[in-house]
Amino acid sequence: MEKLRIDKYLWSIRLYKTRSLAAEACEKGRVKYNGASVKASKNVHVDEEYEVKTEAKKWLIKVTGLLQNRVQYAEAIKFYIDITPNEVEDKTQYQGAAFHTGKRLSKVGRPTKKEKRDLDGFMGE
Repeated sequence: MEKLRIDKYLWSIRLYKTRSLAAEACEKGRVKYNGASVKASKNVHVDEEYEVKTEAKKWLIKVTGLLQNRVQYAEAIKFYIDITPNEVEDKTQYQGAAFHTGKRLSKVGRPTKKEKRDLDGFMGE
């Protein structure tokens, strides 16, 4: 039976961009097994279920295989099953769309190029 740390596993299945981010998530209690936070050094075994919170989504995954190295996404998804309930997925997707529109709020931050031109014209420069 192989040994594989949870931080390395989460990095290899591409839930986190770096292994240090995965270890930090474990340290901050964002990775849970049976409702309890796990340390980054915990060994992963097949058929275990983990609750993982990333910036984008709250995952509930079941381990189907151990993956030592980071591989392409198409290969990585074969090593876990996403068993996240649908209502949790919909809620996080809605929040993300509502709060991150990609546009600057009105009258907040630096002026746009058009606003700067209007100001320069108004000031006589």
